Parts: sequence; C-alpha cells; structure tokens
Amino acid sequence: MATANLLLHPVRMRILQTLVGAGELTTAQLRERLPDVPAASMYRHIATLTKAGILEVVRERPVRGTVERSYRVRQDAALVDEDARAAMTKEDHRQAFAVFTGAMLADLDRYLAREDADPPNEGVAYRQGAVWATPEEFTALVEEIEALVARRTGHTPGDGRVRHLISFALVPDKAGGEEGGGS
Repeated sequence: MATANLLLHPVRMRILQTLVGAGELTTAQLRERLPDVPAASMYRHIATLTKAGILEVVRERPVRGTVERSYRVRQDAALVDEDARAAMTKEDHRQAFAVFTGAMLADLDRYLAREDADPPNEGVAYRQGAVWATPEEFTALVEEIEALVARRTGHTPGDGRVRHLISFALVPDKAGGEEGGGS
C-alpha cells in the first residue's frame, strides 16, 4: 500500500484522478489533459508512481525512436492503508485533506470552465449528511459506500456514459453533539 505523501502530492493526485476510470492513457494523453504540468514534472511523477506499483505499464509501442507507454492505475495499490493512516500525525491529516479538497476544487473549476458545462442538468452535487453510528455500523457504512462505487468502476466510455468523479470525506463530529453533550 502507498503512503499519504506518495498519493497526496498535488501533481500525482491529479495524474491519478485523470487516469481513474479512463482506462489507460499514454504520457502524451496525460499531458493533453493536464497542460499546466511541465513535461519533466509529468515524467518524474509518472516514474515515481510506476516505481511504487501504483501505476502499471499496460502497453509499449515504438514511436519515432522511443517507446510510448500506456499506463493505468492499480486501484488496489492506490490507497493509503489503515497502518499508514494510523502513522500520520494530525498535521499530516490536515495537509492531506487540504490537498484532497484542493484537487476536488480544481476538478470543479476545470468542469465549470468548459463552455458546455451545465451543472444543474449534469448531476453536479455536493452534499453533506450526518449519521449516528456505532464503530461497527460506521465500518459497515464505509464498506457499503466503497462497494457501491466499485461496482460502477468497471464500466467503460460509450453507450452515453459520462465519466463522473466521486469523492467523499468522512469526519467524526464529536464536538457537535455527543449523546447528551450538545446544547
């Protein structure tokens, strides 16, 4: 499993977000989708993610004296596991969350910058809800959410399908009202 520092670097996170659900892409295709990332940075971060086993090379083909590689995300390796999360300090979590939410905001900005963006008719949603749950119920809830998303990740483009990014954050609200402790 990966570390938070490896996955939550802003450029690496954008590379992963671009690849998730896109199947496989070459470095050139990634550069087209992320034109603000300098080529040297793109190659360096792809090499880092590949060396860590988070990206895998799925195809190689010769192109003008070089080798063009196609990459895809290894979903099982692109997670910060429980042990790595437990080793993070509070400041590590704060920084990781800032990168995560910044990436979500950048995704929304890129979408809204498109001339054809139509948020009310294209399912743009951002919601927050609260649930009361025991630790066991909460664990089951997280597993249900992850399983629900995982069932949809095998779909491919075509047949009218549009790629949607699904991000969620789970935060305890202890200060907001432990049983009998709220006002």
